[in-house]
Amino acid sequence: MPALVADLVRRQVAVIVAAAGTQSALAAKSATSTIPIVFLTGDDPVKFGLVATLNRPGGSATGINAVAIELESKRLELLDRIVPGTEIIGALVNLQNSSAETQVKDLQNAARAVGRQIHIFHASTEREIDVAFTTLAQERAGALTVAGDTFFTIRRYQIVSLAAHYSIPAIYQRRDFPEVGGLVSYGTDFGAMFRQVGIYVGRILRGEKPGNLPVMQATKFEFVINLNTAKGLGLTIPPNILTIADEVIE
Repeated sequence: MPALVADLVRRQVAVIVAAAGTQSALAAKSATSTIPIVFLTGDDPVKFGLVATLNRPGGSATGINAVAIELESKRLELLDRIVPGTEIIGALVNLQNSSAETQVKDLQNAARAVGRQIHIFHASTEREIDVAFTTLAQERAGALTVAGDTFFTIRRYQIVSLAAHYSIPAIYQRRDFPEVGGLVSYGTDFGAMFRQVGIYVGRILRGEKPGNLPVMQATKFEFVINLNTAKGLGLTIPPNILTIADEVIE
C-alpha cells in the first residue's frame, strides 16, 4: 500500500481517496502532507492521528468514520438471537487490521453479556481462512461472526462458501456477504458513506480545505437477511428479527 500511495504522490494527483480503511488512510498521510486526503475508516480517526479533532480536523485530511468497529457487539447480539442456545460462537478476525485488538475486546465483552463462549480465529491470508473454518468445525462452533475488515470483504466468496460447506450460520459486516449467499449482515450503509466521500472530494476540488471539513459519522445502518441461506441451514428466522430487517433476500 505505501508503494501505491507513493505512485499517486509522484503523479501529483489533486486528491487522494483512502477508502480501504484505517491502514490506507495512514499510508496516505505518511506519504504526503500537502495533497488533500479523504478517508473512509471504520475506527476513530483521532485515535490513530489522522485528524486533530472530528469537528476541526486541521491538516490535509478529513473523511468519514463508518463506526464499523463499534458494531461488533451488536452483530454478536443479533447472532445470538438468530441462533439461540449456541454455546460456542466463533469470531474471524484479521490481526493485520489496525483495529483488531479493539475488535477482540468488544467481542469478548459482548460474549460475556449474552453468556456465550467466544473463540477467536485469526486469518490474514486465504490459507488461514481455510484453516480457521476447519478448526471451527472441529471445535463444533455453532455460529460465526466475521469481524469488519476489507480483506474479508474481498474474500467474501471464499468465506461464504466455507460457511455453507460446514453449515455454520454467520453474520457479517456488509451486505456484500448476504448478496452472495451469506446468512445475515448488520453494519454501516457503505453506499451512503461512499457518496459522502465523493461529496467531500467535490468540495475540495472546488477549493475548500480538508482541515475545515468535519469528519462525518455514519448515521445509517442496514440489516440484511438471506432467507434462502437460512432455509439451507435449516434455520427459522424469528418473526421479530424479520420485522427489523432492512432487506430480506428470497
